[in-house]
Amino acid sequence: MSEAGGGRGFGYSVPQRAPWSLVAATAALCLVSATSVWTAGASPMSREEKQKLGNQVLEMFDHAYGNYMEHAYPADELMPLTCRGRVRGQEPSRGDVDDALGKFSLTLIDSLDTLVVLNKTKEFEDAVRKVLRDVNLDNDVVVSVFETNIRVLGGLLGGHSLAIMLKEKGEYMQWYNDELLQMAKQLGYKLLPAFNTTSGLPYPRINLKFGIRKPEARTGTETDTCTACAGTLILEFAALSRFTGATIFEEYARKALDFLWEKRQRSSNLVGVTINIHTGDWVRKDSGVGAGIDSYYEYLLKAYVLLGDDSFLERFNTHYDAIMRYISQPPLLLDVHIHKPMLNARTWMDALLAFFPGLQVLKGDIRPAIETHEMLYQVIKKHNFLPEAFTTDFRVHWAQHPLRPEFAESTYFLYKATGDPYYLEVGKTLIENLNKYARVPCGFAAMKDVRTGSHEDRMDSFFLAEMFKYLYLLFADKEDVIFDIEDYIFTTEAHLLPLWLSTTNQRISKKNTTSEYTELDDSNFDWTCPNTQILFPNDPLYAQSIREPLKNVVDKSCPRGIIRVEESFRSGAKPPLRARDFMATNPEHLEILKKMGVSLIHLKDGRVQLVQHAIQAASSIDAEDGLRFMQEMIELSSQQQKEQQLPPRAVQIVSHPFFGRVVLTAGPAQFGLDLSKHKETRGFVASSKPYNGCSELTNPEAVMGKIALIQRGQCMFAEKARNIQNAGAIGGIVIDDNEGSSSDTAPLFQMAGDGKDTDDITIPMLFLFSKEGSIILDAIREYEEVEVLLSDKAKDRDPEMENEEQPSSENDSQNQSAEQIASSSQEVDLVGQESPEESSLNSHPESLSPADTDNAASISPSEQNSNPTENHETTSLDGECTDLDNQLQEQSETEEDSNPNVSWGKKVQPIDSILADWNEDIEAFEMMEKDEL
Repeated sequence: MSEAGGGRGFGYSVPQRAPWSLVAATAALCLVSATSVWTAGASPMSREEKQKLGNQVLEMFDHAYGNYMEHAYPADELMPLTCRGRVRGQEPSRGDVDDALGKFSLTLIDSLDTLVVLNKTKEFEDAVRKVLRDVNLDNDVVVSVFETNIRVLGGLLGGHSLAIMLKEKGEYMQWYNDELLQMAKQLGYKLLPAFNTTSGLPYPRINLKFGIRKPEARTGTETDTCTACAGTLILEFAALSRFTGATIFEEYARKALDFLWEKRQRSSNLVGVTINIHTGDWVRKDSGVGAGIDSYYEYLLKAYVLLGDDSFLERFNTHYDAIMRYISQPPLLLDVHIHKPMLNARTWMDALLAFFPGLQVLKGDIRPAIETHEMLYQVIKKHNFLPEAFTTDFRVHWAQHPLRPEFAESTYFLYKATGDPYYLEVGKTLIENLNKYARVPCGFAAMKDVRTGSHEDRMDSFFLAEMFKYLYLLFADKEDVIFDIEDYIFTTEAHLLPLWLSTTNQRISKKNTTSEYTELDDSNFDWTCPNTQILFPNDPLYAQSIREPLKNVVDKSCPRGIIRVEESFRSGAKPPLRARDFMATNPEHLEILKKMGVSLIHLKDGRVQLVQHAIQAASSIDAEDGLRFMQEMIELSSQQQKEQQLPPRAVQIVSHPFFGRVVLTAGPAQFGLDLSKHKETRGFVASSKPYNGCSELTNPEAVMGKIALIQRGQCMFAEKARNIQNAGAIGGIVIDDNEGSSSDTAPLFQMAGDGKDTDDITIPMLFLFSKEGSIILDAIREYEEVEVLLSDKAKDRDPEMENEEQPSSENDSQNQSAEQIASSSQEVDLVGQESPEESSLNSHPESLSPADTDNAASISPSEQNSNPTENHETTSLDGECTDLDNQLQEQSETEEDSNPNVSWGKKVQPIDSILADWNEDIEAFEMMEKDEL
């Protein structure tokens, strides 16, 4: 979800201390001067082209919204590949992602104010009537408090804000009498029982009908919540209080924010990712600006803007100073440990941090915003979309992309703050990529894997709530919007709240709790609007000079480790040994290991195991180097393990009416033509007879020169391949015989041979689960002639064929994409991790679900010493680190009907302290290794 939305202009007076309002308004107040400077250094986009792109955004929204209303409403979300609604309980569970669904027509409510921003006032009026007529908020369903607040409560309040604006204009909504506000108030009261904790932090989930803890509620036993979950309530709850006069909502949200502030780590001024809602103890002690924390920072700044309370700005500035001191490593933003903020907690970044440049614009800190934004843009240019997570050397960590709007949001704010037409070109690229790679007949489909271009049957409500809003406003002139956008502030879901709420129904006693907990250093704060010459130097090439060094940062960067060079290493001192440079046969390296307290053990099977005894290190600095080295080695092992796994393959339907827009993710085979090394195979499909392919085909004329479809079961995969190859097939697709199976609920695997020499098999073979295979079978029944492309990555669509496309019927759109492909299960000598799919990347706690089930290696205490102060940290190498995974045993499925299962090692047990003051570092590393955002 969008983490950095915010009103660009804050044209109102704050009732507290007037100069403070200028801080939050820095970017907006300097907008005019900045625009005149920046546009001088770049070729401006013509108004005609901007209008053309704006109209293109309108058409894209109509395509997405229209298909939702036609094929999915009143369901919560559209499944764009199967052209139907996603109804909770009727589809396979996706875990925490489904907690956003409450059977309350989520996409319609989330899209209300988008309709007004896009000048679709008649459609808005119709949508409001549908919400009032059809939506029920009293369903027996457990939902996320966070998601329901930002999407549903925020959507209702945003719709109400623009409904009363339109009513005042006198043309539309003349019948409206605060009905949306009454629904919002009803929902607010349904969420209040979640705050019934000793800390004031809300439970993460609540039953809309039965509340918390009742037997019927099926919730209320949770102990932990993410920081963003508890800290992203104040805008919606305060707006509800200001609109209705019921102060209880704002009071509860303020109490939660006060508690989080009190529990921050005092020496670093950072907060962790996950906190115990009863005790206030930090459960996850790593800190960043991405998933799990992101919108907490955003709401501190925006709460000051909307409510005029100095304490919120003081808190934001205190946190921001810590972020720039510890987390920001331009252009990267890397998580650190709250108690040891000079130590990075991971070597990858998640996609949700893309909101942060936009928030920096609102803060008025433009240079780092430009740097991080440009780095993200280079990643997008490499992969077409921003992967859910990517490493510090810009490789894909999690390959999924659910059409997130955060980068578009930051692009919008950077353009409005600078006027640099470069950001219009960035927006144009986003539009082109969405149309080229994500557009399908029934809407826009999320990317299952940005590497292959495969789709996921998913179109989240935030795509309509945010993406189209920011893209349209990026290209719109002031006269293109029927109201003054400067009079509103954006919530994290891009819903619009009027700034006049700052002086309405102020019944909350605003006790400044900030100063009770810290002595504020005024040097951290801007008490007046910075001079425009500071924010925007009088140089038309200023932004370009910042971006230029980052142009090749993705393609030409060397891998970056997690070690940050500390002040203790004086100029000229030899840098510490890096895991990627380590050679087990190098005597000098072995000596360095010994100095760091790391010993090398040769195992009987030829592998090498590393064990750290921190107490044996030559010094505390060497022991810390050893800790870092071990952590690097674990990360390196995990990365190499992922690289060794065969990537997923793609089955792309290229015939009418699909034209390459539907991509199914397929599992590879250990035999036959390797599609990653040879040209793709293209051909029409035909079912083999017998369908199981276990004997000589009786219809060789039907499969001759075509790609044969065969069913799994009754014989080995290699035997099937030989039979269809002998019949003249140019390729084969094995479809699972377990009806209803899907890669959404089961990890895909490699088809193994039969234990014999399979060099005689020369055709490509791919595997599809039943759900994905039924897409092709349904297409055959509907269109008879179906042509597909078998490849290692989806290819660009054929524009000539697409131009011939006729308007598709409803049946034409009944297409599915393969669900997420999971990499083959592997066993490593390092203790395995739980699958990232069993975790949730929560800041928008719902929704950052990883695309891979690659498990990262973790620290294993393989030896225990009787000395209670001594810590052991181990990792295993297969020979030298450069060949770390040569001995990895891949678990392939060789029996015809065995189900693919991922084998995970034992969970890591707590490790004794390396040194007395390192206890919490180790806990953080253990937590980090779970890849649980």
